[in-house]
Amino acid sequence: MFQTVGHEVIDYYGECLEVPLYRHAITGKSSNQDLEYCVTDDDEIEDLYRLLSSTIQKHPDVEAVSCGAILSHYQRTRVENVCDRLNLTSLCYLWQRDQYELMSEMCQYSLDARLIKVAAIGLNSSHLGKSIQQMLPQLNKLNQLYQVHVCGEGGEFETIVLDAPFFKKKLNVVDSKVIELSNDDVCYMKLKVELQEKDSTSFDLIPNPTYLNGEFDEIYNETDDIPLNSKSTLNFDSMTQIPQSQIFETPSKIYISNITSTADTLEMQTTSVFHQLMEITKKKDITFNNIQSITLLLDDMANFQHVNSVYAKQFSSFFLPPSRVCISTSISTKIELSCIILKPSAQSSSTKSGIHIKSRSYWAPHNIGPYSQSLIDVNKDYKLATISGQIPLVPSTMDFIDNGIKFDIIYALQHFHKIKELININKVELMTCFVTNENIIPMVVNVWNQYSASNNPLVVVKVKTLPRNAHVEWGGSTYEPVTDMYEDSDDEEVDPFLKQLETVKLFEYYNSINVNNSLLSTTLFTNDAKKVNQLLKENVHYVQVITNGDEGLNGRYEILPVSKVFNCQGHEYKYAIRWKIEVEK
Repeated sequence: MFQTVGHEVIDYYGECLEVPLYRHAITGKSSNQDLEYCVTDDDEIEDLYRLLSSTIQKHPDVEAVSCGAILSHYQRTRVENVCDRLNLTSLCYLWQRDQYELMSEMCQYSLDARLIKVAAIGLNSSHLGKSIQQMLPQLNKLNQLYQVHVCGEGGEFETIVLDAPFFKKKLNVVDSKVIELSNDDVCYMKLKVELQEKDSTSFDLIPNPTYLNGEFDEIYNETDDIPLNSKSTLNFDSMTQIPQSQIFETPSKIYISNITSTADTLEMQTTSVFHQLMEITKKKDITFNNIQSITLLLDDMANFQHVNSVYAKQFSSFFLPPSRVCISTSISTKIELSCIILKPSAQSSSTKSGIHIKSRSYWAPHNIGPYSQSLIDVNKDYKLATISGQIPLVPSTMDFIDNGIKFDIIYALQHFHKIKELININKVELMTCFVTNENIIPMVVNVWNQYSASNNPLVVVKVKTLPRNAHVEWGGSTYEPVTDMYEDSDDEEVDPFLKQLETVKLFEYYNSINVNNSLLSTTLFTNDAKKVNQLLKENVHYVQVITNGDEGLNGRYEILPVSKVFNCQGHEYKYAIRWKIEVEK
């Protein structure tokens, strides 16, 4: 976890910065080497905890810890663990930055950092003591030849900082000694330094990275802007009937849908909903730790903080809590919950994966609650990731900026994209765009079609309110086949979904995704309740109906009540249907 080479110069940093410096000996070992850290006796992270605890006692106004992780989940999650325990914010502003761009920025803004340890092909003792400005061309070349990390994130080298723009004084090397280790090409340098006055201590602030990157900047430039009129005044009538809870089972998953309560108060309803979920999971011999994703519906977003506090108690002990989408819409109770659960037979402890990033950065928003950005179902035939709803928060501040509705739509979609890029599961299986003003739907459709090309499993829906009163939220799931679905086989395999695809063709608009002949995921649109009822009679593992009224529907389905429903072409429909069929191969 910690760099120890060059630690002999650390005492000087307090004087360089003219701030108090506190140190603590590392007495623990790397006892817990899991990716996600939990409190472990005799671990070096507990030394960090003790050091920060004692520092806060001396300086109770301390609010945050700065973490320099660029790619290392291992380091970031450990700093986040300590911050959580001490009620501090983790600042991880280098996280997922392009390494060449970042190193070039450090060189440009006069950071005097020298290599003091090397441990990679192409690096040797002759490079010790050289500045990053001197080494950048060589590091870039080694990156192209051998994938050496330009910033040393793979442990290829370590540095010591002698001067930075904000230092009041700088360090001058007066003596050095190279230590060769027995390992090939591993060596380090011991330094003797002295303090030196600086001619000037003024400096320019480094510009923040741009909000929109690459293709999203191009989409912004290619999209016509529209004024955001006041929110629509259409009535949001509550659903006339309380939906029945449903349980759908597939070979690898359990879908629990429409859990509600008729208790008198919000507190009682919230408690009842989670109690019902607990009872169902107990009967299935599973726990909340098996939940992959949750859809949380509220009748009033003003109740969010209270519901979220109860919600947090259910999942705060899990290092990878479920992903989540939360909206306020027209339901007949105060709260409604649906979720996807991974069966234990299909998921072992080694296959549960995802990302739960709790640090502020320039990458994407950290979580506003106890949920993961993404949780991944690792199946033998495919990987399927659920991704939490994304609103256009600026990750570095967790606030909105007033750059217009076009920016908000594209920025929130970029957050979704960055999450799926980090988990490297890139094909979109389902996507829902929630909006609170239907005037922006043509722009949403335009942005999506520029982004997605031919992949169109999009449903655009109008709802009451979104978290933080955002205008737009993107949420969905992505997938990657584990094997090539077109690979040659000795046996002629019959598509197990052909019969169902004939039913799909009855609908006005549909999109079907066949994942390795193991999962058929379909999005359909219609204005005809008879067609929906016909589909509900099919042998379908899971059905979700998105509509502004389910009168006349008969069968088992998950209901997502909204005000209006649109497809990826911007055409309005009465019903959007998501359904899935899964087969065991």
